[in-house]
Amino acid sequence: MYRYTPDEVDRQRAHHQAVKQGADDVDIKRIGNLGELAFEQFCREYLPVEMWDWKNEESMRYCEPESFSAYDFEVFGYEVDVKTSRDVSAFLPETILDNDPDDEIVVMVWHRDNEDSLILLGWERLETLHSKVSAQDQYSGEEPEKLDHLAARPMNEIMDLGPNTAFMNQKPENPFSPGDRVIKSGDDDASVAVVVDLLPPEKEVGVYGQQMDGEAVRVAFPSSLDGGPGDWRDIHPALYTSYCNDQEIKLYDYKHTNLEFAENPFVPGDRVIKSSHDDPDDAIVVDRVSENEVSVVYSGQLDSSDIYPANLLDHCESEGISTYSYQSEELQFAS
Repeated sequence: MYRYTPDEVDRQRAHHQAVKQGADDVDIKRIGNLGELAFEQFCREYLPVEMWDWKNEESMRYCEPESFSAYDFEVFGYEVDVKTSRDVSAFLPETILDNDPDDEIVVMVWHRDNEDSLILLGWERLETLHSKVSAQDQYSGEEPEKLDHLAARPMNEIMDLGPNTAFMNQKPENPFSPGDRVIKSGDDDASVAVVVDLLPPEKEVGVYGQQMDGEAVRVAFPSSLDGGPGDWRDIHPALYTSYCNDQEIKLYDYKHTNLEFAENPFVPGDRVIKSSHDDPDDAIVVDRVSENEVSVVYSGQLDSSDIYPANLLDHCESEGISTYSYQSEELQFAS
């Protein structure tokens, strides 16, 4: 068996994709999405990336409706469908065949009530399940152990379908997550960017006509995000890919080793508080004064909340509104 624990990014994307799909039952579709993510992680750890393909990767990444595909994965040339359920009776051979008789292999995933952990119980060829159902129909009396209803091969045996391989462990190694504020390493005047997505290690990405060697991190700059129709700061970072894709916001790819966390992550438009105050008032960043200093205006001083972030400083100066400078370490994002 293989255990998978979804992180908050996976949870948010699995749910939002189900909503965008227009599923009749969003809960069931979300759980099915989590099952596919669980199997994708198994493949990433144990199977060569060039020998499996997830059909719904882009729809999950961008939270878009799935294009029609009769199966979820192609592994070693086999058509693989992932079945996810809390009730193991859903994995009865007859039930599986009634619901989807045309795939070559089915992977069975059990989830806990709160969806915080999923277990890949095993996999089986559909032709084996056909034989089992036929045998069960013909057999009378108490069913022997060999016809036990949960017919599934151990997950590690799926490797036997392909060439001999060692433990692959092709998971991403970069330290970033969507929503992180980063800058380009070694640039004294680097602009703060927002991490939008992490591309898988095997994803081939070209930058300025050259193939990138290493994992790619996809970022957007706050000035571009501010140009969107909504306040991107109110969107869960897991959904930045969906938002940027829908709004055609320009993204940039960097090798993950060329980025570092921004010591001063604040940009105009950010809502902040002074961390040393017991009952702090909300403030809005209006300017990055230096590498470690920002200017803010307190929200109560503004007569409108709809001022474009890039215009905040000019607005304060023209209206005679006082601004206040703080070291970045004195501030934190307002919740």
